[in-house]
Amino acid sequence: MTEVIDKLNWRYATKKFDAAKKVDDAKLERILEAIRLAPTSSGLQPFEVFVVNNPELRAKIQAVGWNQAQITESSHLLVFAAWDNITEARVNMMFDLTNEQRGFINEGWEAYRQKLLGIVAARGEKANFDAAARQAYIALGVAMVAAAFEGVDATPMEGFDPAAVDEILSLKERNLRSVVILPIGYRQPEGDWLVNLKKVRRSRENLITELA
Repeated sequence: MTEVIDKLNWRYATKKFDAAKKVDDAKLERILEAIRLAPTSSGLQPFEVFVVNNPELRAKIQAVGWNQAQITESSHLLVFAAWDNITEARVNMMFDLTNEQRGFINEGWEAYRQKLLGIVAARGEKANFDAAARQAYIALGVAMVAAAFEGVDATPMEGFDPAAVDEILSLKERNLRSVVILPIGYRQPEGDWLVNLKKVRRSRENLITELA
């Protein structure tokens, strides 16, 4: 097996974290950098990530997250919050940043900017938020693989009240909406019913179809 397959076989949705073990800063930064480098549609990166370390905030999130212990017992809690809308200003921000960092203006790139502005204006706020949320999930997947390479456990969670988390973290004021959370840390085998169970996935033949 290649290393990536080994790491994906090792990881699982950890149900019990060891609250006494902390992910060191270097590992955390590599996971966050992997999130930053994750691919997104048109390179917009239409989301932000909050590393919630404040115990009071984490307790409040746990209260609106089905009281799941991982939220407070994990080493760090990552909250992925998508843009509430892909606005003209946000599109221009990213295109201008690209031009600035690359040091030149490409005619084709500028033509694509105008095309994209027309697309996001036509599809409306709800569809734009949905599109932004999907990009956040791409980064979530990258984060989980990066965590596995660092030997860090991670548990993706949708089981929480997004509106309540938005209020707890004052996301509305930043024109963001929470979409998924990711506790990371180290598994506590005692008390974790899932830790030693066989990983179950559909077979290749049942999941993948090749079209010649």
